[in-house]
Amino acid sequence: MSDDRFGALVARVGEFYITDRAMKAAQKKIEAELAAGSAEASARQHYIEAVRRYFTGFEREARAQLRDVDQRLVHANQVRFNLTAERGVVVKRIEATQSVLKEIEDGAHAARG
Repeated sequence: MSDDRFGALVARVGEFYITDRAMKAAQKKIEAELAAGSAEASARQHYIEAVRRYFTGFEREARAQLRDVDQRLVHANQVRFNLTAERGVVVKRIEATQSVLKEIEDGAHAARG
């Protein structure tokens, strides 16, 4: 990896809020070495391995969360579909009962006539 790309990677990783102690230490160490101009190949490799470990776990966690959200969305969509269907049935019941009540009312008016 070129010096520019490596520096960009270090800067990009530095933008993340990292709580993992090992990753934080690796970040601080490589930033100090880059600032001093002494980031050797072995230090770079160690840093890249630390970043890979950290972000692999981070990605795995995010993918699990995405699966959970997707499952909840499927459930929510099913609930919405069921409620919409139930609403349609209730509207038809109201229409049916209104027509019966209207017939009774019309019949009462005709009898009074």
